[in-house]
Amino acid sequence: MLMRRAKRQQVEREKRQGLREAGRFNAQVMDFARQYIHPGIATAEIDRLIHEYTLHHGHIPASLNYQGYPKSCCISVNDVICHGIPSDYVLQEGDIVNVDVTTIVNGWHGDQSETFLIGQVSDEARAVTQCAFDCLWVAIDTIKPNCRVSDIGTVIVRLAHSRGFSVVKDYVGHGVGRKFHQDPTVSHVPTPEGRRQRLPPGVSFTIEPMINAGVPDGEQDEKDGWTVRTKDGRLSAQFEHTILMGQEGPEVLTLTKLGPQRGHRF
Repeated sequence: MLMRRAKRQQVEREKRQGLREAGRFNAQVMDFARQYIHPGIATAEIDRLIHEYTLHHGHIPASLNYQGYPKSCCISVNDVICHGIPSDYVLQEGDIVNVDVTTIVNGWHGDQSETFLIGQVSDEARAVTQCAFDCLWVAIDTIKPNCRVSDIGTVIVRLAHSRGFSVVKDYVGHGVGRKFHQDPTVSHVPTPEGRRQRLPPGVSFTIEPMINAGVPDGEQDEKDGWTVRTKDGRLSAQFEHTILMGQEGPEVLTLTKLGPQRGHRF
């Protein structure tokens, strides 16, 4: 019995360490990429830089060829909610762009995204970006060991609606570890499933609210099979972190050194 318990504890320590290393490197990738995210650069060039940086450090871009996805990261501009495919589109003054990076480090996944303001943007662009960022952090600051998953959606919806924005229902956060996507499903709106599910110590998952300036609905591009745009053509913003639930509370594994921190104002 004691040997089995010691073995379980060792496995859990190795899991936590693996997740921390993956999250740390993934944040390093995001900090590397941010210096290139400015007007005049093609989104495919950002993807190329992320791909080469990841391989140079001996790790694997998890998105590449995942269920047929053709690039090493997702880059979603303006009205693209998620899964934007890097292309020859050149970033322009006034755009907002979400860069979503996932890396496999020694078999463990780190996953995060960040929305960038390109030059001078509209008041609405800044406000929806701020709302997405604040929704992520109000959720992180709300959860605790063994809380309901639905606690996440409850506070996100409350905040987004108070600012006149909507929350995407069809795309969710997820468990992350040895697999890119695993249990639990983390909806950003309260659901019956989320009310039944708990977040015990040891579980690792993402919170990644997608906040729309208009309606919450999206449409998937029929040609590429990936890109999801807002149904009304209005802006969408997103932020994401990988979280490890500890005995005392959530540990954010993908904090960057150079990016916006809790409480940042755009």
